[in-house]
Amino acid sequence: MQQANTLKKAYLRHAIMGISVSDIKAPIATELEVFEKLFRGSMKTSVPLLDTIMNYIVRRKGKQVRPMFVLYSAALFGPIGDRTYRGASLVELLHTATLVHDDVVDDSYQRRGFFSINALWKNKIAVLVGDFLLSKGLLLAVENKDYDLLEILSNAVREMSEGELLQLERARFMDVTEEVYFEIIRKKTASLIASCCAIGAASNNNSSEIIQKMRRFGELIGLAFQIRDDLFDFGDNKSGKPAGIDIKEKKLTLPLIYAFSQCSGSEVRRIKTLIRSKTPDKKKIAEVVEFINQYGGLVYARNKMTELKNEAFSLLEQTAEPGKRREDLLKLVNFVIEREQ
Repeated sequence: MQQANTLKKAYLRHAIMGISVSDIKAPIATELEVFEKLFRGSMKTSVPLLDTIMNYIVRRKGKQVRPMFVLYSAALFGPIGDRTYRGASLVELLHTATLVHDDVVDDSYQRRGFFSINALWKNKIAVLVGDFLLSKGLLLAVENKDYDLLEILSNAVREMSEGELLQLERARFMDVTEEVYFEIIRKKTASLIASCCAIGAASNNNSSEIIQKMRRFGELIGLAFQIRDDLFDFGDNKSGKPAGIDIKEKKLTLPLIYAFSQCSGSEVRRIKTLIRSKTPDKKKIAEVVEFINQYGGLVYARNKMTELKNEAFSLLEQTAEPGKRREDLLKLVNFVIEREQ
């Protein structure tokens, strides 16, 4: 219990101080350089057009949160080695493939402030690029006989697809209970972060119990991460202005689902009709946000996010020895959950 309290106090200290991406990367700066070299190498091709697109993808890389989860999870159980670097590259290759395909499915022309692959080279090429990245990840694992790491990530990709389809099915009827909502985000979002933590542990440890605990730790973080995103949409961010993207796309997220559970059936029908209507977006979003605040949806979602985070901290305390590496992973968790944008 004392160790758990120490862990939570450390979290609060980091939250008060504030943490930047460079702060998080600093303890594994050398390891990230090695990972990036392997990742770039794994994307090499002799096809000029494909090579141009691969260079474009590398230049517009994100924060590298998922590879960091792999590296930090591995570091809990020993020095980072070649198998961990391959695991991080496998995650990044397959994750990048899913993003390229997602942009085609969503008809999206921007990703992280840059033009998407389909915006610059059209859908057919984008789909083939995603397939190429997927094949490179599979080959990286198979050629090095990292079958256990490939199995972990393959299960995550399957769950991500199932989560997306479940969300699309339920969105048509705006029929999502809290139980279904958590099933969707567990598959769609949390499964990938769970696989990162499991792959990191598996690359440096052969205990199935520890690997499963780290997988569950990552899943809890992924659930809290998605709720954080839900809250952003309703103005719980640095700007305080609701984006309303989920409302426009008719997605039922936790703050709205909870508000529905606290009001009358007629009020639920009124809000659902409003969301489906052609009412101007600004007016629609403002009214929905007011409704959610009235019934405590944002407060409920924040509390649920905190519960998941605390459960993850307790599990980490049971799984990994105290020390700097555990503190470093804690900082990464704080960054992804407490970010303001």
